[in-house]
Amino acid sequence: MFGRIREEIRIVFDRDPAARTTWEVVTCYPGFHAMLFHRIAHILWHLGFRWFARWLSAIGRWLTGIEIHPGAAIGRRFFIDHGMGVVIGETSIIGDDCTLYHGVTLGGTSWDKGKRHPTLGDGVVVGAGAKVLGPVTIGANAKIGSNAVVVRDVPNGATAIGIPARIAEAGERPRKENTEHPGFLAYGLSGDVNDPLVRAVHGVLEHSQDIDARLDFILAELKKMGIDVAEQEGSQGLLNKNNPAE
Repeated sequence: MFGRIREEIRIVFDRDPAARTTWEVVTCYPGFHAMLFHRIAHILWHLGFRWFARWLSAIGRWLTGIEIHPGAAIGRRFFIDHGMGVVIGETSIIGDDCTLYHGVTLGGTSWDKGKRHPTLGDGVVVGAGAKVLGPVTIGANAKIGSNAVVVRDVPNGATAIGIPARIAEAGERPRKENTEHPGFLAYGLSGDVNDPLVRAVHGVLEHSQDIDARLDFILAELKKMGIDVAEQEGSQGLLNKNNPAE
């Protein structure tokens, strides 16, 4: 237990540059406080003291603004930054070295008693305001962008953004970010994430420009052949000129 507490204090310094001293972390970080309540409530839950576990969880929620069901399974070195409004459902499973920001929901989409909440692999980062809903699996080292709504599985190492979330490709991480914490993205996003919808729109625009260039070439060749073609006329105008009877 005390080894876990020391780990969770150290991880705050790794992931929050605003942390200055151990005393500040112990006294001022609601994410750290919420995990203290959860560790005890989780033990009580599995010992069969379920009302007491829920009551202790409710006390933690009142004090921290973070709601973690005592049945949720959470791995080591878990960090909740800022924390206000975080909700973690009963059957959620969170791996080691995961990070959640404020406003994150790991919620269920059914009233079934079975597995109805997400599973997060090791090293997952979930950005502020993101909603991960249902018994989906978020692969190891995946990133969920802020305010994304995830309702499908996310592969290992992928970045999911948007509503509903879609998989985006992240560019190479800058060296200054790779130095100490390779692969870590605060809030699950960076400035070099390639949105697939944006790429698709750019592809359409490039194709349109290519078509315009081809049409210009065709019109120029028709003029060389002595055909009177006005560029401002559309294809229907050209057809009517060549078929005056119509």
